[in-house]
Amino acid sequence: MKNTRRLHLHPRYWPTWFGVALLWLSVQLPWRAQMCLGKQLGLLMFYSLRGRRRICCINLELAFPELSQVERKALSRAHFISLGQGLLEAGLSWWGNETILAPLTHIEGMEHLETARQTGGVVLLSAHFTSLELGGRLLSPHLPLHVVYKPHKNAVIEATVAKLRTKRYGKAIPRHNIRTMLHSLKQQQVVWYAQDQHFDQKNSLFVPFFGIEAATNTATSRISHIGHAKVVPFFTVRQKNGYLLRFLPALDDFPGESVADDTLRINQIIEQQIREFPEQYLWTHRRYKTTPEGSYRYRIDS
Repeated sequence: MKNTRRLHLHPRYWPTWFGVALLWLSVQLPWRAQMCLGKQLGLLMFYSLRGRRRICCINLELAFPELSQVERKALSRAHFISLGQGLLEAGLSWWGNETILAPLTHIEGMEHLETARQTGGVVLLSAHFTSLELGGRLLSPHLPLHVVYKPHKNAVIEATVAKLRTKRYGKAIPRHNIRTMLHSLKQQQVVWYAQDQHFDQKNSLFVPFFGIEAATNTATSRISHIGHAKVVPFFTVRQKNGYLLRFLPALDDFPGESVADDTLRINQIIEQQIREFPEQYLWTHRRYKTTPEGSYRYRIDS
């Protein structure tokens, strides 16, 4: 433990600690002030992060060919604003006060989750919208949520977030730990999971996403089958008066006979939500990184 603490105090982590301190300070501001600050941060990133802006532009060109170049640039700019606000929302999810968060929470369709829970474990299927991290925090007072997460490469951030997730949620599960996910489902828990990022490893398929073949994780179909769990889509989006936590009905006849059909069905559900809130989806992620032929759609160093 002492060696770990000494490592975290190494000078190479000082910028990280400075950023964490600024993020904590931002949480002390009123929510609307945080969103204004996040907007300015997003605009700064839009004009300074050329590589990420290029990835965003490629993604939008692939997903929305019907838009003009001017319209896609405006959507890209709006996305970076949402991204900047999402960064501050991460701090809000870690340190935000319940008395502040509760009035910002607007839940739609909670009955779909309650109905699904009556039959056993539930996979709460989400997607990477910019308010994703905060969505779990807003939902956690309502049930002992088991969250699946991707460990952060930065040791200080990972240690900070792991401690907070342990405090906020019923259980935090690294995304590679399928066995623990299945154990939670067999205990009739709700497991919060997002499978929509680029995934070209074992158990992935190229499945259309906005009409473009994209390497997609098929785990939801397999986890649902092995864990005998219902799948309830769940999305968190930002609104003028706070955050909408939207539950959709549990997927009927899922999993089906084809993993590919199941995965396409999930992509279509996510796509439908994105079309309603296009600027809030994580377009700076290389969702279309590889093609079925094995070539790259972006520079590897982008």
